[in-house]
Amino acid sequence: MDVVIGLSLGLGLLLIWSAFAVPTQPKVRRPKQSEVSRGSLVGLSLAAALVAGLAVFLISRTASVAVVFAGLASYLPVALVHGRERQRRREHAEVWPEAVDNLTSAVRAGLSLPEALIGLATRGPEPLRPAFAAFAIDYQATGRFGESLDALKQRLADPVGDRVVEGIRVARDVGGGELGRLLRSLSVHLREDQHTRSELEARQSWTVNGARLAVAAPWLVLLMLSFQPDVISRYSSPVGTLILVAGAGICVIAYRLMLRIGRLPVDERILS
Repeated sequence: MDVVIGLSLGLGLLLIWSAFAVPTQPKVRRPKQSEVSRGSLVGLSLAAALVAGLAVFLISRTASVAVVFAGLASYLPVALVHGRERQRRREHAEVWPEAVDNLTSAVRAGLSLPEALIGLATRGPEPLRPAFAAFAIDYQATGRFGESLDALKQRLADPVGDRVVEGIRVARDVGGGELGRLLRSLSVHLREDQHTRSELEARQSWTVNGARLAVAAPWLVLLMLSFQPDVISRYSSPVGTLILVAGAGICVIAYRLMLRIGRLPVDERILS
């Protein structure tokens, strides 16, 4: 009963903290990395560590085991934020060819390139509409196409977006009959690049999931052992604590090494 009460209390505190600490997502502006501020991320990590450490201590009555699980839990919010950022970039990469196709169709219909870009605020892919709505406001306010493109790049904060924006800038400079051809070539290139990366990411997922399973397995076993006081109490000794610390260090090193071996090249932002 004490364990249930402790878990419920800790979960409630974590939910209350996240409700006030995580800011709502703005409609137009996109930060470069994540919507969660550094202070909020640190607070969430501390809250996760506190909840996990308290829960494991109530179960095992062993401080060293609780501290190890608290350290592991403190990384969960960081992993969540990184996962959200990767997902956002993946979603943008998937919809950029559609956005360029819309631009090509608008230009062929007789619209100017700025008008075609403004049209993406209503006709473009849903994830990109807020950024292009902000571009429309910038361009209508200043009339400076280049500066509006620079602001668009900063809002997107995306390597694929950088390439598209610079391609649009080149297409604008070339103009004439080459504009439609350049946009079509850009769309084909983006689709081929996304197809290749999707295949590589599908193969890489086996390596990543294998690394996660290999790291998680011994700690799941240790968590199960926490329900046996006679067994888990052995880790309260100095030797047991040393084994836990050494095991945690080896797992972290092995996990990072596995990710580095299987890591795909990351697109770098250009002229950001």
